[in-house]
Amino acid sequence: MAEIRCRKSAALEGEAAESRSEPAEEEESRGDDGGEEETVQQASNQKSAAAGWLQSVLRMFFGAMAAVACGMLYAGYLSGFHDRKFWFSSRQELEREASFPGGSGLYYHYYKRLLAAPSFSSEFYELTADNATVSGRTINAVERLFLYPELITSFLYRVTGSQNRVEPVSFYLGSVFVLQAVCVSALFVCSWALSGTCVAGMLAVSWFVINRQDASRVDQGVPLRENWALPFFSCQVAALTGFLSRSTGSASEMFCYLMLSACSFSFLLLWELGHYFLFVQGFCLVLLDSLDLVPARKTADVCRAYLGSLVLVYLAQFQNASLLGSPLLGLLIGSVPARYFQRKMKMGCLGARVMKLLLHIHLVIGCVFTCSFLVKKFLPASGADFTLQLLQAKLGLNSTTDFVINFLLCQEALRAPGQDLFLRLTQTSLLPFYVLVLTVCLLSALQAAFRRLSGRPISSSLRLQDRQIGEQPAVAYHLLHTLLLGVLTLLFDGVKYLWTPYVCMFTAFGVCSPDLWMTLLKWLRLKSVHPVVLSLILSTAVPTIIGFSLWREFYPRVLAELADLQEFYDPDLMELIAWIRSQAPAVFAASPVLLGTIKLCSGSVVTSLPVYSNLDLLKRTEDTFQVYAMMSAEDVYKRLAAIRTAYVIVEESICSDVQLRTGCRVKDLLDAANRQVARSQTDSFSKHGRFCQEVKMNYSPYTNYFTRVFWNRSYHVYRVNPVISFQY
Repeated sequence: MAEIRCRKSAALEGEAAESRSEPAEEEESRGDDGGEEETVQQASNQKSAAAGWLQSVLRMFFGAMAAVACGMLYAGYLSGFHDRKFWFSSRQELEREASFPGGSGLYYHYYKRLLAAPSFSSEFYELTADNATVSGRTINAVERLFLYPELITSFLYRVTGSQNRVEPVSFYLGSVFVLQAVCVSALFVCSWALSGTCVAGMLAVSWFVINRQDASRVDQGVPLRENWALPFFSCQVAALTGFLSRSTGSASEMFCYLMLSACSFSFLLLWELGHYFLFVQGFCLVLLDSLDLVPARKTADVCRAYLGSLVLVYLAQFQNASLLGSPLLGLLIGSVPARYFQRKMKMGCLGARVMKLLLHIHLVIGCVFTCSFLVKKFLPASGADFTLQLLQAKLGLNSTTDFVINFLLCQEALRAPGQDLFLRLTQTSLLPFYVLVLTVCLLSALQAAFRRLSGRPISSSLRLQDRQIGEQPAVAYHLLHTLLLGVLTLLFDGVKYLWTPYVCMFTAFGVCSPDLWMTLLKWLRLKSVHPVVLSLILSTAVPTIIGFSLWREFYPRVLAELADLQEFYDPDLMELIAWIRSQAPAVFAASPVLLGTIKLCSGSVVTSLPVYSNLDLLKRTEDTFQVYAMMSAEDVYKRLAAIRTAYVIVEESICSDVQLRTGCRVKDLLDAANRQVARSQTDSFSKHGRFCQEVKMNYSPYTNYFTRVFWNRSYHVYRVNPVISFQY
């Protein structure tokens, strides 16, 4: 019995062991299945990641190719248009040089001079002590005229061995056209980076080309400093966009920062007005940092890039004193104590934060003006005082009869734009859509700023339905920057060449961005259609309709511009230049625009230059313009002799100017400066006749001081007699 029980218990224990082993086997089989599922899941994740990476690479590749293609097409268009307008390829060398408009040929003169020199380095040192350009002056032409574009271009022409393949003028113009292609490509990339679609880039380029009259100054003079510098500003804006959009510490952020620094340096180096526009950009970032819409660390990094670029340019420009009086330097210095005193600015209730914000802005602006005042006191050569006087006169805070200030304010770049600017932008549909995008982004940014000041967190969700367009740092920066540039455009017409490309880029981004339409639809609270679906539809349909309408209406006009053969020939100017070249080297006095052409075509020494950023040259221009004032022959003779003039050229277009532009004729400005008429009056009074009219009568005392040696319908040339002959 005991043996049977033992066997039975053993059997029962065996069955229990078998029953316990079955779940274990099932668990092992399940574990094996789970491991296989995890392996399959990891493999699928790797495949999807690889597919996503490949898709992003292809998107980047085709987007970059589209940007480069747009730039190359635009460069080809500019080259063809320039050749059709001036018949450049079929003209002689002298006629080509005379076709540079607005005195811009002065810069090409230095390019020719650098190429003609036996050694690049020796000519560079001669330009730093140039006494063959302005009579009675030894100037540093590299510093005074910002000649680094000509230095770099001539150096490249030499080292690339292009002497036997490309004409010097073609290489020079081609360099400018290539930079314009870079500008267009940068606008494409910037709009693409903001919206995430290449359609925005193509739409921005289309608007830019159609509004080229208000977006570029290439037609007004290829060698102008703006045409060299603004492409680097566009690249700098694109790099700043990437820097604000990228995550902290990433390799792409570092690349964008290096690009930002290099482009800021180039922009400051190539244009004497570049530091003013970087000041506007820096002020935007400081203000957005105060509102907590841009990370403080990134604002500090950008300010360091500004400071480094400013120091390097100061050294490269031979310690140019005007850079020390720059408002950009004042902003960089002023933001340091303001940040130190306002460390807890972003803490407290809403009212306390607003008061601290106002105090912070007040400290920054106060430090800027304090730095400018100190520079004006200790460095009078910086020109800070003159810039302040010019700004006061422009804003109507101080009325003046000073010829130099009023002459500058009458220049087209410093005058207020006409209504035709906004009419042209409206006809191309750019302005209406810009107002729409600006309004949505502005309201969204104000909403985000209110949340920041109230201490409420902003959603960081990646879902489309949870995003607000004004919460993005890059969008907030572009919004404020385009607003400030727009305000400046209302004051100065020349700023439109920075504002209009910006408007093209910003508007194209807005209409192609699902975030903008999603923000707008959330405010409207539509219930019939899901807002995510509708925003995706609108971000595709709206730019498609705009692009089709632009192509249908303006594409034939763009092609017609290339087919139109224009005639540009001034026989009176060519006759004058031929006579000047036949004379022995002499000093000529005329209007700055004409002197630029004379310097290029003949190489003669001149009394002034078409450079409106130097006070000494502007004073010399005033002395030259006295031939159009109501002054005696003796007074005009003394002024011209003081600047060592051998021949003075009287231009009929200035002497007989009958246009009704109130107060902006040269004769009106001179009469006001000489206290011979009030600016509000129309009649002038003086005991002397107008010199340019009286000297044509060829009677004493004018013949005692001046002898006419050449004349045609447009120009009268008089020799300034070295010995006064008294004839009666």
